Parts: sequence; structure tokens; C-alpha cells
Amino acid sequence: MITLECLIVYILLLGLVFATVLSIILYITTQPYPKVWRHEDEKYFYNALMDKKEPFPSLYDDWSINLSVVVPAYNEEERLPPMLDECLEYLEHCRKSGFTYEIIVVSDGSSDNTVKVAESYAMKYNTVRVLALVKNRGKGGAVRLGVESSRGSAILFADADGATKFNDLEKLDDSMTDILGFNYINEPEKTATAQAVVCGSRAHLEKEETAKRSFFRLFLMHGFHFLVWFLCVRGIRDTQCGFKLMTRNSARILFRSLHVEKWAFDVEMLYIAQTLNIPITEIAVNWMEIEGSKIVPFWSWLQMGRDLVLIWLRYRIGAWRIQKIKDH
Repeated sequence: MITLECLIVYILLLGLVFATVLSIILYITTQPYPKVWRHEDEKYFYNALMDKKEPFPSLYDDWSINLSVVVPAYNEEERLPPMLDECLEYLEHCRKSGFTYEIIVVSDGSSDNTVKVAESYAMKYNTVRVLALVKNRGKGGAVRLGVESSRGSAILFADADGATKFNDLEKLDDSMTDILGFNYINEPEKTATAQAVVCGSRAHLEKEETAKRSFFRLFLMHGFHFLVWFLCVRGIRDTQCGFKLMTRNSARILFRSLHVEKWAFDVEMLYIAQTLNIPITEIAVNWMEIEGSKIVPFWSWLQMGRDLVLIWLRYRIGAWRIQKIKDH
């Protein structure tokens, strides 16, 4: 015979199970379109020449320069200066031929001197802007807000560690030109309204890296690659290289629908691009591992694996949807 105490326990357990299932369902099925919250302070950058704050432009405004470079940075006070030095040297050389650019350093809620370091470059170069996020959002969130604050006909995002050398941008430029059928730098008006994504890739270095890694890290890496291929993106061997170039119109389409704010945002971005048949190419780039990575081998891979499953599931059941916008 069931006692009153047992009955109460059973009811509480059933209630807990029901609440858990309901929470999971609500978690999976909410926000068909991303809701991007932006703190008031994140809408402005400091203009050193004018000695005042000015509002960031919008991705949905018309383009006004050739290239925007978005650099997400979380506690990168040590690795950021060498990267910016190399980046500025390359872009300033290109500038001599009439090429125009900007660099947007997005400090992702950094607790060190990343903002001060970036602002010191903004004091020297009027092409550098600093977007200081009030709270840490994750790499995807930082890239997204940087892209949405950009002015370029084309937009590149590049990691703050400098693992990919900037002269490899020439390879991405050539691939972009091949996709579009015209020189994207010389014809920025046409570029801004075209669609193309060029991904830097480290896949050609996989054999070399395999010899350096433990069995456990290799297992996690290959497991992640399998999930990417099986659930989300096919035909791209390296979705995670932080060196990607796209047209302004492509950025509008992709980032308008992007939900993931952590490490797996690249996968969702490429999933959206493939779903919409936006041309994608993958170009081998030189890459070297720089000490100070923010990826925690087990937990970061676990988080990314979870996000891959959620990307697949949420788009499958219609919980997440791809917003279509008119060309500007």
C-alpha cells in the first residue's frame, strides 16, 4: 500500500520531471530570430582626433570604405600588439594605392588592459576603432557586434592572436575575385551587393598537428569534425579558422540570423550560407599556434558539440529561422 509520504514523493518527482522537460522544450523552441541586446556604451567609439565619442555606423548603412577588419579580443593585452602591428603594416602598404580600410577591435568584456592597448593604437591610427563590450558574450557575439558596426564593402574577421599572417589575405582576395568575376577591391559598389564567403583553412596542416597532440585531444577534434559534417556543414574541412572574408551583403544576411555567440558560431554562419546557396570557398593559409589560447580542451569542445546538436535541432524543428532581407 502506498503511503501518503511516498505519494507526495512521487508527485514531486513527476513535477520535477515535467518541469525539466518543459524547460528543455522552451529552451529549444524560443527565439526563432536572434534578439541582440546592445548596451548604450557599446554604440559608441572614441574618436581620438576629435576628442569625443561618436556613434558606430550600422552594417545596414551604405558602405564607405573597401575593407573592415573585425578583431575579437578577450584578455589579449599581450597577443594583440604583435597582431595589430603586422595587420597595420600590411594594410597601410595597401593604402598607398587608394585602398581604404578600418580595424574594429572588439574587447569581449576583457578584465585586463586589452581596451587600453587597443585605444593606444586608435590614438596613432585613425583607421582603428575600439568597441568595448560591457559583458563577455563569447567570440561569436563579439564578432557579430563588430561586423554590425562596420563600414566596409567587404568584411574580414581575424583572431587577435596573430596565428594567421596577414599577407595571406592576398589568397582570400584572389578567391573572392574568382567567385565574383571582378576585382572586389577595385569595384566596391558591386562587391557590397554581391554574395560570397571565403574561409581561411588549416586543414592542410592536419597531419603535422596530429603528431603533436595527445590521443584524447585528437579524439575530441575528430569527434567535433564528424559532428560538423554529419549535422551542419559539408564540404568545408576547417570551419573554425578565425580568418574569414565576406561581402557586405553576405554579412547582412548571415549575421542577421546568427544565434550562437560562443565558439561554434562559425558553423552556424556557414550552415546559413550553405542553406541559402551563398558561394563559399576554402583557402589554405599559413598558421602557427600561439600560446595563450582561450579554448579549454575538454569543456570548450563539449560546449561546441552541444551547440552543433542545437543548431541542427533548432533549425530542423523551426525554432530558429533564417531571416531574408532585401539587397541594399
